[in-house]
Amino acid sequence: MEFLKKNVYSYKKALTILTSQGKFHISLGLERIGRVLELLDNPHETLKVIHVAGTNGKGSTCAMLSSVLTEAGYKTGFYSSPHLVEYIERIKINDIEISEEDFARLVFKVIETADKAEVHVTEFEILTAAAFLHFKENEVDFAVLETGLGGRLDATNVVKKPILTILTSIDFDHTDRLGDTIEQIAFEKAGIIKNNVPVITLKDNNGLEIIKNISSDKSSELILADSSDINNYEISLSGLWQLKNLSLVLESVKYLNKTGLTISDQALRCGLKNTNWPARFQYIEDKKLILDGAHNLSGAILLKESLDFYFPAQKRIWIYSSLNTKDYKSIINTLFRPGDIVICTKSISKNAVRTCELSQKIADIYPDVQIYQAPDVIQAYNMSASIASNGTLTIIAGSLYTIGELLANFSK
Repeated sequence: MEFLKKNVYSYKKALTILTSQGKFHISLGLERIGRVLELLDNPHETLKVIHVAGTNGKGSTCAMLSSVLTEAGYKTGFYSSPHLVEYIERIKINDIEISEEDFARLVFKVIETADKAEVHVTEFEILTAAAFLHFKENEVDFAVLETGLGGRLDATNVVKKPILTILTSIDFDHTDRLGDTIEQIAFEKAGIIKNNVPVITLKDNNGLEIIKNISSDKSSELILADSSDINNYEISLSGLWQLKNLSLVLESVKYLNKTGLTISDQALRCGLKNTNWPARFQYIEDKKLILDGAHNLSGAILLKESLDFYFPAQKRIWIYSSLNTKDYKSIINTLFRPGDIVICTKSISKNAVRTCELSQKIADIYPDVQIYQAPDVIQAYNMSASIASNGTLTIIAGSLYTIGELLANFSK
């Protein structure tokens, strides 16, 4: 890599490598990331890690907890995925994104280290190692890590001794990699549980018996959060399901305070109120627009319930897209209602489902739904604006990729 020898750290060049055919794929396992981190002097071993896995809600839970810790005066790193618009969104300290210069520098450092050792790392492994380096360099007090896929073999699980693990709602997703039963998926998610490290999960979580067995085998204290027993807290994130995520955060704060931290009630409330986590039932009021990924069946069910609760009477225009790696047929069967308008579109992802295929599937299930097609989300959004009437609510769902493309256009 000639540009490495010249010490030129270009953000665009870093993205080109990350999204190249050789890097941009999923390959679960800890051997590669472990080897590269060892060559980088194991930056992850210097961090106080809070590790979070789950099917739905893990990003929201991480975002709330990071915000609370920041409000309490702790320097808090937050590693998440995927990003919506820019890669730098994935690595933050006190909700401030890593700079493009630092991002490129650390990505190149990881790649150069891996290439010299002939370790063929993936995009996610490179980003994970870069996040660890960034957090170590900046001497964060805590690092809140969201798993990428699963848990047991996820690159973030290279952390051997976190101070706390959290398991959010578990449901069906990525069944081709994690298994096609709740028990198998719970086993993979619960793979982040470590010996003698407390784990917090939901009292009514799917796969709870699996979680109980693993935590018992590892002598890990199991703390059960109850979303039906929550005091009156104001949170910035909308959606009925956020109460479950909130209960996990409250139990986490309670545990951390017992370990000697000082997280006051004021810091807790301010952190919850100021949490920033877009595209999760995000309501842009001046545009009458809801943004929500809803890329798996449980997410789609929760989105529909929240829409029926918050906006029961509004006419709905949907901008819908999906990846072919998702169970979009079941999602379609859940989301819509008679009288809705649906504009089918697609993201730039190579795995995007064709609009004609989505349209046909919707037409087969909903004969009373008006269906349109648009080649991209920008044209779909313009189409929705042209047919919307007063009081119409527009919802973009099915893929965070599509939402990211729209937000990028908004930012321009």
